Amino acid sequence: MIYLRLIWSYLKIGLFGFGGGYAMLTLIEREIVGNGWITSTMFTDIVAISQMTPGPIGINSATYIGYVAPGEVNAAFASPLWGLLGSIICTLTVVLPSYLLVLYTSHIIQRHKDSAIVKGIFAGLRPVTIGLIASAALLLCNGDNFGTDTQTICKSIIICLAAFITVYKLKIHPIAVICAAGVMGYFIF
Repeated sequence: MIYLRLIWSYLKIGLFGFGGGYAMLTLIEREIVGNGWITSTMFTDIVAISQMTPGPIGINSATYIGYVAPGEVNAAFASPLWGLLGSIICTLTVVLPSYLLVLYTSHIIQRHKDSAIVKGIFAGLRPVTIGLIASAALLLCNGDNFGTDTQTICKSIIICLAAFITVYKLKIHPIAVICAAGVMGYFIF
């Protein structure tokens, strides 16, 4: 059944997806798109929606995938109630491993925070997290996001660079940049 498979996938994602939501994206894509539960284009749309909605991207995407995937796999599960059940299952399942790990290890880490072993573990996790986030960035540099023809790719890159410069150099609020990029995209494409 799709729900048991979603639970197993999101347990793995929640357990091994450290470093935040962006670091989880590669794991989510491999588990969800790789199993054929949604298409690559749907995944790209889910990531975009998850970035724009409040909350962590990993949890937002789990909620949305839990809603959509059962109906995509089996038309009998296409109703909103089955989607709601999938959303609840995926959201709770992706959070559960992190919650339990923090609950059971926080006092140990706090007690031994000056230990060379604990410092070494966290020092080793930093580059892994950066690598996972870079992997997610490369994952999203695809035809679904940037187009497939040269003209569309150039327009997409210009919008991307303009958004980056606007936020980083001009210090315009990201929400205003997202709205402006949406309007630009509507008129350009």
